[in-house]
Amino acid sequence: MKYFAYGSNMCTNRLRSRIPSFKFYIVATLKRYELKFHKRSTDGSGKCNAYYTGNDDNDVFGVVFEIDDVEKSKLDEAEGVGHGYHETPIEVITANGLVHAYMYVSDPDSINDSLIPYTWYKDFVVNGAKQHRLPKEYIRNLETVEACSDTDKNREARKRSLLPC
Repeated sequence: MKYFAYGSNMCTNRLRSRIPSFKFYIVATLKRYELKFHKRSTDGSGKCNAYYTGNDDNDVFGVVFEIDDVEKSKLDEAEGVGHGYHETPIEVITANGLVHAYMYVSDPDSINDSLIPYTWYKDFVVNGAKQHRLPKEYIRNLETVEACSDTDKNREARKRSLLPC
């Protein structure tokens, strides 16, 4: 399957720790969506969500990966399907034309616009964007996202062990 990653899974070290079989396919743009860090996480922080705006001026940049079908259940579990995220089919724009893929988006009742991400989570997103050479302006915008320190230092250390991407 083709999977469009736009958040922390753009970081290949993070994705590899979850889904070893993935293969990079292509960088892509999702039109009429905006990247927000407002998905409520089980750890109390904000996680990424591609939020549909319908506005032609909004774009979410990301990476299309190919995932073996036998590992899709692992990706569903890692993405929290049934626990705040759901899978949705999309069409993204690439240098080679349109690509049909799937992505994970937040359930409406899991959105809280007052949330902010932990610094380690934001670093996955920013590093993944840099790793795949997303547009410089987009990366600059990601770098300006407010983030906070994780009070669980063990969790932070585990997560940061996968950085840089």
